[in-house]
Amino acid sequence: MADMLRGPQSLFNIMSRVCSIRGSRVRVGGRIHRSGLAKKKGGIGRHVTKVVKRSVSPNLQTKRIWVPELGRYVRVKLSARALKTVNKNGAYTTLKKAGLV
Repeated sequence: MADMLRGPQSLFNIMSRVCSIRGSRVRVGGRIHRSGLAKKKGGIGRHVTKVVKRSVSPNLQTKRIWVPELGRYVRVKLSARALKTVNKNGAYTTLKKAGLV
């Protein structure tokens, strides 16, 4: 509980598999299992036999980002797409908009 009181940069230890900038998290979907041979290959067609649950995880990275305006590093857990956003818009503006600074 003491880790939560230190600041937003230590919050990434508590939250699992969630981007701290974009908020992207693990999504759950379905994968369709089919059986049979396709008609164009001489079969009678493919049939759906089962829909299986699957999860799609974001590409999360733990990074130390240098913020020149603050003169220090900020440690964040962010997705690869959020890292591109940081590179494009700048570290301070992106982290400020996300509420991390």
